[in-house]
Amino acid sequence: QVQLVESGGGLVQAGGSLRLSCVASGRTFSRHTMGWFRQAPEKEREWVAAIRWSMGSTYYADSAKGRFTISRDNAKTTMYLQMNSLKPDDTAVYYCALTPRTPVVSAVGDPNQYDYWGQGTQVTVSS
Repeated sequence: QVQLVESGGGLVQAGGSLRLSCVASGRTFSRHTMGWFRQAPEKEREWVAAIRWSMGSTYYADSAKGRFTISRDNAKTTMYLQMNSLKPDDTAVYYCALTPRTPVVSAVGDPNQYDYWGQGTQVTVSS
């Protein structure tokens, strides 16, 4: 079993920055993939970014490229999402997720590939 806990959300003005954290505990994996997703009211869950833990390879949705950075700290079993140049469209509940597998690149943004999810942290960007 894996437990994921997000933190770092809050209220920020457009153009500002936030850093989200996701701490994983419980069962560990050697070749897992973790990702960030978000869901705004009345909208589908949207993939934001993913990282392959072993090599640190990163992948980004178009909405995140150039503004967000995903990273991991192996010692702390923690994943981060540094969000810069935030805009109101980024407002959503952000979730971290983990799959013990290594989905193909074309599938890293598919939420169905992920087995474990955190409770989410609210990010609100005001204009």
